Amino acid sequence: MAPLTPEQVIAARTLLNWPRVRLGAKCDLSEASIREFERGGRVPSAEKLLAMRQVLQAAGVAFFGQDSSGKPVVRLHTSKAPHATNLAGGEAGIIGNSEM
Repeated sequence: MAPLTPEQVIAARTLLNWPRVRLGAKCDLSEASIREFERGGRVPSAEKLLAMRQVLQAAGVAFFGQDSSGKPVVRLHTSKAPHATNLAGGEAGIIGNSEM
């Protein structure tokens, strides 16, 4: 298995519409650590990179290496696509705008 790249993480989060803080909470990394990795800075341990990959794959992301231009190929399995609320069980979120 090829190592997870910053570009793959960015693409996967974009497909899932996940902020860094959500990914971090699911794999026990801080938002700052994920931001630093995505910017090409500090690389998390192999264990944390594997945790990120597993969390993203469990959410329906599939990694396919790179295209001919070197960009990561990341796809979302439609059967695991996030629901309209984009919230996992037990997560809280704003349901609607309460302004009148």
